[in-house]
Amino acid sequence: MQQISTATVSSKVRPEPLGYKGVAVAVAIVVCWAGLLTWLLAAYRPDWRTPWPYLLALLQTHLYTGLFITAHDAMHGVVSPNKRLNNALGTVAAGLFAYNWFPRLLPRHHAHHRHVATPHDPDFHDGQHPNFLLWLLRFARNYITIGQVVLMALTFNVLKLFFPTANVVAFWMLPAVLATIQLFYFGTYLPHRGEHDAANQHKSRSQGKQHLWAFVSCYFFGYHYEHHDQPYLPWWRLWRAKADGK
Repeated sequence: MQQISTATVSSKVRPEPLGYKGVAVAVAIVVCWAGLLTWLLAAYRPDWRTPWPYLLALLQTHLYTGLFITAHDAMHGVVSPNKRLNNALGTVAAGLFAYNWFPRLLPRHHAHHRHVATPHDPDFHDGQHPNFLLWLLRFARNYITIGQVVLMALTFNVLKLFFPTANVVAFWMLPAVLATIQLFYFGTYLPHRGEHDAANQHKSRSQGKQHLWAFVSCYFFGYHYEHHDQPYLPWWRLWRAKADGK
């Protein structure tokens, strides 16, 4: 189980310029997602009696999560110092994740940062008495559109004309659903549920200092207080902020 505790960040000194490292990380995630998905759909014939197809589905889920985390970093302008390239990569990453639309996500995410854990926070739902399913439904209603559902349905019907239906469901559709739940659970529900100390200006919690689990679970976004405290850090720098915290 993930251990949640309030974090204190020791320093807010901005790191050295990131340059185009974020571009390399973003491109690597997109290429890995696309490459693995292509192989899983076109060439892989799973033996469902073995653990391998299930592990590969989880790996594809992790890469789906990486797509959204990349789009999220682009919302904070930390994928590329070039604004057009930053937003272009954010748009591509968001679109590949179930046809999310970056320009629609952008103001909602910044509203979350400005109004965290208040009625004006689009990610929030009754933090004092949180019901996981009701909160998840509100989260989904705020971020999933009818247009996305239609596009996903159309794409599914096209893909199954060329690839085995079981592969399309297991490696394209199901990982998108699981990644959505993963992002909600580790990036919204755990950090923001319940009451927060008055001194906790970000109304956020942070998991214990376990870097491997933090990466596997949600690309270090379990270190959520650190993200709200230093939103100019890309996901791959959050572990350092946690390591430097007291």
